[in-house]
Order: sequence, then C-alpha cells, then structure tokens
Amino acid sequence: MSRIDEARDVFAHIEQAWSKGERAALLTITQVQGSAYRLPGSKMMMTEKGNMFGTLSGGCLESDLYGWAEKAIEEGEPRLVNYDLSENEIWSLGIGCKGTMEVAIFPIHSEDPFWRSVREAIAQDRAISLAIELPTGIRVVFDEKNPIAGDIDKLPEAVARQLINRVESRTRAEITIVDNRRFYIDTMRPNEHLIICGAGHDAVPVADLAVKCGFRVTVLDPRKEFNGAKRFPMANHLVVEPDQVDPAQLEGNWWLIMNHLQMRDEAALRLALQAKPKFIGILGPLARTREMFQNIGADMNSAPIHAPVGLDVGAETIEEVAVSIVSELLAVRAARPGQPLHGREKIHV
Repeated sequence: MSRIDEARDVFAHIEQAWSKGERAALLTITQVQGSAYRLPGSKMMMTEKGNMFGTLSGGCLESDLYGWAEKAIEEGEPRLVNYDLSENEIWSLGIGCKGTMEVAIFPIHSEDPFWRSVREAIAQDRAISLAIELPTGIRVVFDEKNPIAGDIDKLPEAVARQLINRVESRTRAEITIVDNRRFYIDTMRPNEHLIICGAGHDAVPVADLAVKCGFRVTVLDPRKEFNGAKRFPMANHLVVEPDQVDPAQLEGNWWLIMNHLQMRDEAALRLALQAKPKFIGILGPLARTREMFQNIGADMNSAPIHAPVGLDVGAETIEEVAVSIVSELLAVRAARPGQPLHGREKIHV
C-alpha cells in the first residue's frame, strides 16, 4: 500500500529543489511482475543536478534511472522505463530480484494545477487516489471517493468505478486497462498510528523500530521523566494517565499495552477497547492478560487482541523483543501469516 508519509516526504524534497532553482521529477513503480525490491506505488524524486530522495531498487537502478529522469525533465514529458532484473549480462549487478519492473517518471512543475492539487490533498492527511493514463493522458486525483481535480469529465467510467470501489481494499498501486488504454491507480493512505502504553526501557526500541517501519508512534505514560523527546525523539507524547484520555480522540489506531504495572495496564486496555482499535497487542503472560480482562469486565473477544504480542523468534533482550513485536505488527498490517519465506517461489503475492 502506498503511504502518504512517503509521498509527503518526496514532495517536500521536490519543493526544496524548486527553492534552489532546480527542476525535479517524481518517480514511481507502476508495475512489477515476479520479484522486485519494492512494490508498485513506491516513490522517489530526482533533480536535474542528480540529487535524489528515496529509493526504488535499493541502489541497483537509481543511476540508470537518473539518466532517464534527466531526459524527462529536459523534455518536460512523462516517460516509462522498463527493467528486466534477470538480465545480469546487461546490468552486471547480480541483482537478487528476478522480476520485471516498470517505472513512470513524471516531471513536476510548480505551476501545474494537477500536481498542486495532489500536494494540497496529501497535506490534508486523508486517503487520496490518483488515476493517471500512461505514459501521458488523463490525470485525476480523488479525496477518498470524491474527485477533486484533474480531467474528471474525461475519466472512463470503468476506471472511476474501479478506483472508487477498491479504495478501501487496495493494498498496492495497480494498472488497469480500458479500451487498450493503460491507467495507473494509486491509493495513498496515512501511516498507521501506534499508541505505546508504557515508556519503560523496553518501549524505546519498539518505538524506534516501529517508526522506521512506517508507523506513527505516540507514547502514553504519565511519567514525564520517562515519556519525552530525549527517550522517544521520533514519537508524540501523551504524558497523562490512561483514564484521563478521551477515547474518541484516538479511534481507529493500533495499541501496545506494556506498562508493566498491572493497574495502569488495565486502564490502558480499557481505553484501547473504547477507542475502536484495529490492533491491541498485550505484553506478558496470557494468564496475566486474562486476569486483566476479568478485572475490567471484558474478554479476549472484545477486540482484535494479540496476546502475548509478538512473533515467536526466541526473543530475550529488549531489542530482540522489539523485533518480535514489530514483526507481528508488520505481518498483521500486510495481512500475512508471519512465516518463513523458505521454499516460497514468490516473495510478494
């Protein structure tokens, strides 16, 4: 799934390039067949002087992509570039991915009203969708299920229908073909918000790793000496007791209960249950969790409960436990079983 935070960062760097008088382009993967380093919807930017932000291949193809981006910027027209990652004789890179990948390069001009609308929609932090005819043609941006800018009257009904009907279930960008015309559809959503209840030593690596994996993190703990920017520099902070928080302000989020103080854990669990959670992970033995549910008058079926939280990787240290916990978060987010890849013909399915 494309994420608004990635798009926002990419456009921020494009605007920085403009401020320096440089022209820039947005690069995005439009289609992958077989295996590739990243999936459709992944984005980066390049400038005419070779400055880059983001990655589409982990560094394997970016130098070649820059040559194509330079041409697209100079000509002022989008273009498509295709790579067969199995052709080691061509690339001489020994690339581990053996699939094919298509990349669209869009020169971005500050005065273009379409891309201005995209930038404004991204800033609103709501789900947005793009439908772009490749390599050039109709362009439309939708806010949730409502068109807000672009060639709205020219968009084929079949494309609009697919864009709208799958806005909730689309897990990655995709190509749809209508009347022999190719349309790239990309739905971008805000990153998941993870609320970590507890600011103990073991919460520090969890927060750090979760942020690096694309979660927005808030730490909920009343102890100001623990819950602050010094220990959690990339997180937001709620320095209050759980029962002082309005659950309506935190609806639809992901939760980790790891205070180590059962009374506070019970209050945090009660709050999470009231906030229409998408995930509640509870640290500690299952017997303790069951006792907490009994004490607050709820049960394990009250919400999407994961207890004990984490994948079984034999974790012992706090860093290992963090890997275990965040690994389960990633598996649930991607609707994957969290099992070894050994023996699998395809990594991304």
